[in-house]
Amino acid sequence: MTRPRPRPRPPGPRPRTRVAAYVVRHRAVPEILVFDHVDIPDAGTQIPAGGVRPGEGLEEAVLREVTEETGLLTATVVRQIAVEDKPHPETGQPRRTTFFLLQVPPDTSDAWEHHVDGDGDDAGLAFACWFLPLPLRQPLADRQDAWLGHVDPRFTTVADNSP
Repeated sequence: MTRPRPRPRPPGPRPRTRVAAYVVRHRAVPEILVFDHVDIPDAGTQIPAGGVRPGEGLEEAVLREVTEETGLLTATVVRQIAVEDKPHPETGQPRRTTFFLLQVPPDTSDAWEHHVDGDGDDAGLAFACWFLPLPLRQPLADRQDAWLGHVDPRFTTVADNSP
């Protein structure tokens, strides 16, 4: 029996391993959880996402990020959606982000503000969280919505060209 040969690593720095969460709430229409940085409005509307800690599994990391950035404890992982290799929009550093579909109960609050505790990168930040109906009318920051059509083709973001 021959051993599989290791895949050669591309030249350059190793990509930062990240996760991102499409947290969906099913009501009359499906809705996705988004947030804005209360004190950093230029950051744009986003979904929960962040880095994977050493030794942490991807599903464990995505649940932790959802809890850290939104305070939600009721999200459950449904499935992995996609893996995206894309440089950071500001630094150009390589990133590999695994997108997951998560769900929360239909009675999850419509909107709230979450203040991040602890000593991580987001400590002290405040996030205004709410649900938007799918499909989205505008893209999310850093095109985080790009894989929504892989959850359901009807979820693909449509550009609102109204005045």
